[in-house]
Amino acid sequence: MVAAKANLMLEGLNLMGYDALGIGDDDLTLGKEFLVGLSKKAKFPFLSSNLMDAESGKPLFQPYLIKEAHGLKVGIFSLLSPEVFSGPQDLRLKGVTLQNPIETGQRIARELKSNADLVILLSHLSYPKDVEMAQTVPGIQIIAGGHTGVNLAFPPIIKDTVILHTPTRGMFAGRLDLTFYDSASGFYNSSTKRSLETNLANTKLRSNAKEVTQTEKERYRKMIGDTEQSIRMLEGKNEFTNSISSLGAQIKEEPQVLMLIEDFKKNFPEPSKPSPPKH
Repeated sequence: MVAAKANLMLEGLNLMGYDALGIGDDDLTLGKEFLVGLSKKAKFPFLSSNLMDAESGKPLFQPYLIKEAHGLKVGIFSLLSPEVFSGPQDLRLKGVTLQNPIETGQRIARELKSNADLVILLSHLSYPKDVEMAQTVPGIQIIAGGHTGVNLAFPPIIKDTVILHTPTRGMFAGRLDLTFYDSASGFYNSSTKRSLETNLANTKLRSNAKEVTQTEKERYRKMIGDTEQSIRMLEGKNEFTNSISSLGAQIKEEPQVLMLIEDFKKNFPEPSKPSPPKH
């Protein structure tokens, strides 16, 4: 049943039109061979830059992908942390080894930086490790993280790296809209600019009030100048908006995926609940 569910999930992802999938610890639940076989049925690449075959020492999956989109070359790679497993004896690690994520990230980011305009890391490291990655590995512009399940509606920007996370179990979907100028420019959240512009308008309004003293006018003038300077500093930077939506009943179901689910339920019906005991 678990194998059938994994195949069902893959068929759903194929229908969704995924570009790539970054490997996580639970993907290895049924073992290395099963996951490799599953990847051959996918219409998109499975990515992992530091998951190696223990026998051959070679990468188990494609280490990265360079995809062209809207005139941009987008480099995508994936990292899996050994710390998300219960230990070396974890059965999911049978037949595989994991290279150091930081060292691998530095090597892959350098390689992608010379061939791509935008570099995205599909991370299964945990949020604290994503922060460490942003602090220590230059060249990664976006980290789309998993495993921890934190809700980052307002993504942090650490050393020009945007870190994205959504809650776990597929109950929410995150969407990032990016206005991209060049890889050398930093990033800012468009809500930050809107907040500055609102503060500027309110400060100007207060500074023109009749009851404002000359001393207060000077203070407001400085605040206006500082805010205008902050807005000017955002000019030419890459701008993004981020939204997280709940995938509830209001979201229309995909008919083809529903058919797959119904077929699965017919083959693997849920066990009936026992009748309550009679007194």
